[in-house]
Amino acid sequence: MTICYCGNHLPFEDCCKPYIDGLVKAPTAEALMRSRYSAYATGAADYLVATTHASTRKKHKKAEIMEWSTSNKWTGLEIIQATETTVTFKASYLDNRKQPQVHYEKSTFIFDGGSWFYLDGEY
Repeated sequence: MTICYCGNHLPFEDCCKPYIDGLVKAPTAEALMRSRYSAYATGAADYLVATTHASTRKKHKKAEIMEWSTSNKWTGLEIIQATETTVTFKASYLDNRKQPQVHYEKSTFIFDGGSWFYLDGEY
């Protein structure tokens, strides 16, 4: 049993995996953001593309997502602040040279057609 990558201290199978597998929809922007972090950690590029809003999806190429996802070792997620439609976070990882890095972002999400989607982010 693997603890979820998103930091919720639940088994991955009971936390983010059902969202990534399409079994259930993320109920909040924060849950979607956490599942997207787990998708980066597990190389689930299709989920990352599918959960990006159609209006901004063309800015996010699947091959580039997969490259960034798999070239790094994702080591932790810290949620700094969450509102109904935004999540500010720090995502820690080791880059391809094994150097520690932190990605800091305030992400904006939109609820559209019964699902939450990533819209964009300020880095």
